[in-house]
Amino acid sequence: MDKFVGNMRLGTFIFSVLACLLAIACKPDTKAVLNISESYSAPLLTFSEANRLALLPLECLQVEYPNKLNQSLQDSTHLGSPKQLHPAFYGCYDWHSSVHGHWSLVSLLKQFPRLNQAATIRDKLIQNISKDNIEAEISYFNMPGNATYERTYGWAWILKLAEELHTWEDPLARELEANLQPLTDYIITAYMNFLPKLNYPIRVGEHTNTAFGLSLAWDYAISLNNSNLKNAIATSVSRFYKQDTECPINWEPSGFDFLSPCLEEANLVRKVYSEEQFKVWLHKFLPQLVDPNFTLEPGRVGDRADGKLVHLDGLNFSRAWCLYGIAETFPQYEHLKTIAADHITYSLPSIVDDNYSGTHWLGSFALYALNSAH
Repeated sequence: MDKFVGNMRLGTFIFSVLACLLAIACKPDTKAVLNISESYSAPLLTFSEANRLALLPLECLQVEYPNKLNQSLQDSTHLGSPKQLHPAFYGCYDWHSSVHGHWSLVSLLKQFPRLNQAATIRDKLIQNISKDNIEAEISYFNMPGNATYERTYGWAWILKLAEELHTWEDPLARELEANLQPLTDYIITAYMNFLPKLNYPIRVGEHTNTAFGLSLAWDYAISLNNSNLKNAIATSVSRFYKQDTECPINWEPSGFDFLSPCLEEANLVRKVYSEEQFKVWLHKFLPQLVDPNFTLEPGRVGDRADGKLVHLDGLNFSRAWCLYGIAETFPQYEHLKTIAADHITYSLPSIVDDNYSGTHWLGSFALYALNSAH
């Protein structure tokens, strides 16, 4: 009998322990619920990935054909080969892709001075961004009818390249920055002249998107403390976007988008407004973003050999850098980092392939997104 009672007590004890363990196991992990970032893993720009991304612009920076000149011809004097017309930025299929290809290589060298192709990259930068080549680029803008060339997408990338050079602590950067400066100054003046005339922002998902162009220009103005450019952009942002509400992000993306009209606008306003102003504005503009259960599916690419359809890989990267920026502003938007990472993860493995329609430009977008992840 005593043995039976003992066994009963032992059984009761074991049952109680198991019940307690089960209760602990089933209890919600408050820490995990309240802090999503603990399960979030940011995509990393590793040395290996940097070398992979560097190959994309490196392999096309001095490749003249195929080429899309996007010219408006006034007369036969405007005819010439890509390299004759644009001796600095003739490669990588089109002018703006060449410009941000140069930016990519500068950014990568800053972060990884011992890149496998570092010496080759430095040589190509010296060859392309020479004083004479930049003077020829300015001459092209000064041809009759060319003042609006690459407005404002290519303009923005020139300022991003100039900013990257300015913040690179390397003797080569000082040489290249000085060579580029006349074109940088031309673009700043072009912005200053254009913005007061622009009565309405351009809200598309491609090159002419006003918010994207102003976003990169703002970064330059902040880094170099250009108060005139800052004031011009801040005035334009208030004029264009202050009253915007309920952006229809569920309408995105369009079939050829590589920029999100809603998110690019939010990312720009984030940079220009104070935190408190932005918090109020964003709640009206994209109220759904604050919901921890908010979802946004990456853009799906139907054919990466199609130069327009592959734009959606770029959309995934540009969405990511916007989402990272917003998430860094307020803790309640931390969950957006997971969505950003999912967008990068969808497209990053596929951008190094044999499809020149994507490889000539997507490395820059991938790099900009990865740079924004930390």
